[in-house]
Amino acid sequence: KIRNHRPTHEIEAVPINLAHNRILSSDVSAKVDRPPLPVSAMDGYAVRLEDVSSGNWTLSVIGEAPAGTPFMSKIGKGEAVRIFTGAALPDGADHVVIQEDCTASGSNISSSNSYKRSQYVRQKGIDFSADQTIHRSGRCLSAIDLSLAADANIETIKSYRPLKIALIANGEELKPVGSSLAPGEIINSNPIGLSALIDKWGGQSIDLGIAGDSVQSIQKKIEDAPRDIDIFVAIGGASVGDHDHMRTAFYEAGFSQIFEKIAVKPGKPTWFAKKEHQLVLGLPGNPASALVCAHLFLQTLVKPVFHHKFGPGILANDLKQNGGREAYLRGSAKLDQHGQVMIEPADNQDSSLLCVFARSNCLIRRKPNAPKTQAGNIVEFLLLGDLVMD
Repeated sequence: KIRNHRPTHEIEAVPINLAHNRILSSDVSAKVDRPPLPVSAMDGYAVRLEDVSSGNWTLSVIGEAPAGTPFMSKIGKGEAVRIFTGAALPDGADHVVIQEDCTASGSNISSSNSYKRSQYVRQKGIDFSADQTIHRSGRCLSAIDLSLAADANIETIKSYRPLKIALIANGEELKPVGSSLAPGEIINSNPIGLSALIDKWGGQSIDLGIAGDSVQSIQKKIEDAPRDIDIFVAIGGASVGDHDHMRTAFYEAGFSQIFEKIAVKPGKPTWFAKKEHQLVLGLPGNPASALVCAHLFLQTLVKPVFHHKFGPGILANDLKQNGGREAYLRGSAKLDQHGQVMIEPADNQDSSLLCVFARSNCLIRRKPNAPKTQAGNIVEFLLLGDLVMD
């Protein structure tokens, strides 16, 4: 249902220096060859391979080729050109003798070494060629992706416009980070982590602050939000207590229910609604539950091209029988010495614990009513971070 209600992602051109974490809407092709000419991979001397194919040779140095200033004449029999890393190979040269392997004396170089194949030459287009596709549509551009695009002389890319996502936390007990807390008060940590995830996924997060425990307080946050918000993320206030008003406030503001709760643990109170072009995804207030549901459901909305990729791993510890809801357990995915992915569930799965989440790098998927599973059996997992080497 979430996928069926994804917002329309507009396409826009973005300068390459502003494109970090942007998601490509079309393929990107290089405009140039890299390198544009055969170049030297080392400091040394550009020579003809046939002149150094037998030992005890002496060549006459007829010039030099620094990077950016090619030697414009052709190398003939018995000649060499002093060359530096990255410099274009002179016409006629097909091999580089590194400076450590020869002796320079006046205008000559000599060596007893012999060479049977060309060395220390980076051929034209060895990295990529003009018109070669270097990035595919749907890729989220990392730092190395940007370097590659810049190297290919790409000035702008076409990407999906980041969705504007507004976060509203709800609860009289919530206080901003840095507050002095009175008894019963807690820090409003959810928007910090959720904003970081949204930004990582290519969205643009806006924190609307903390709404009090009333329909009017929540509606004021909705009314004061920028008109171009694509998605509201409503955090907390979605259970069945006397002070849970989040869904009511959005429904009274004109949003229509798509679903009101889910058979997932943690995350039962998660809900979803729509009003014209705007969506609202309600997440549980417990921090770990909110982050789990963000990975499972919010990510689907934020990324224009996304499907969860579950992989198989070997269970390291026994798991008890699961209940009637699909469950996602926090855990660690490690690559052992045999190259197998071992999955170790965290000991405490309490939905409020963030330390457990911080030590985890995966979610272990358990189907409803899954039987007790012993160590050594295969389980499904969703990787959230880097795979750890055991």
